[in-house]
Amino acid sequence: MKKVYNLKDRYNKSIDFLIRSIPPPCKILDLGTKNLLSEQMIKNGYDVINTMGEDLDTEYDIVKNIDVDIVTAFEIFEHLLAPLNILRAIKAEKLVASIPLNLWFAKAYWNKDDEWDRHYHEFEERQFNWLLKKANWKIINSEKWIAPTKQLGIRPVLRRFTPRYYIVYCVREK
Repeated sequence: MKKVYNLKDRYNKSIDFLIRSIPPPCKILDLGTKNLLSEQMIKNGYDVINTMGEDLDTEYDIVKNIDVDIVTAFEIFEHLLAPLNILRAIKAEKLVASIPLNLWFAKAYWNKDDEWDRHYHEFEERQFNWLLKKANWKIINSEKWIAPTKQLGIRPVLRRFTPRYYIVYCVREK
């Protein structure tokens, strides 16, 4: 029993942040395939369209050619080699995005058997903020939260006090 942290906790924090930032109803393009979080967005009154698993490093026309109020990207950018490209290509005026933060006591996640299931980036808060600014996004609101586990050891104890996730609400700068 390795992972005790509940994904629903993270999803609930993400949904709460989304609702406080941009209340429903509105039309959302959620980067990433349909999942429990996108289903929760629908249950909360959002009209959600998901991407279909394309390589968003190179195939990001969907963010250029679809009319939506907001783009959401919940833990997507760490999987991309060049997240700046898609961030610049987004035509929607609003963005809500979350990332896992780089932790000094744990290495970036890297599944050697699954090419998609890897973190090419684990950002520090300031690095992600700079990336957003460089892509012409202005942060309106942000939050961080921890991801405690019930495991024993030094790293699990540190996870009880060290923020693991960072979420932002941004608007497109003119």
